[in-house]
Amino acid sequence: MTVELAVLIPPAIIVALIVFNLMGFIDACAAFDRLSLDAVVAHGVAPSGTQTEATGASEVQAAIASALGREGTCEVSVSVEDVDSGESSSAFVVSPLLRRFVCRLTYKPWPSSVRMPGITLDAPLALSHERSIVVDRYRPGVVV
Repeated sequence: MTVELAVLIPPAIIVALIVFNLMGFIDACAAFDRLSLDAVVAHGVAPSGTQTEATGASEVQAAIASALGREGTCEVSVSVEDVDSGESSSAFVVSPLLRRFVCRLTYKPWPSSVRMPGITLDAPLALSHERSIVVDRYRPGVVV
């Protein structure tokens, strides 16, 4: 039984670490989806100070990162782009000033590599999750 236990414990530890990291990633993604929408509506549409895309993106990123509270394992990045309607200028566009906020969550698994006798586990560099939110610049609180 000692040999069977010695053979069984390393794979059981590896499976437990994979499940632990997967649950941490799922939890971070669920919180990130909620927080990113709230941060874009609250800070991205009408940022304080200079109202530029860079200011809005930095405020949204700071709001998500502080509300998420996972500094060691998660990184947040936000980019902003104008939404092109793809139509000619002669057509009537209901809302021509739409912005797309692309929020990215990068999760770093713990530990990044495990080496045991007979088993080597190298986790991917990072797992990522992306959320894209389109808002109107002149109608705060409206998500398209």
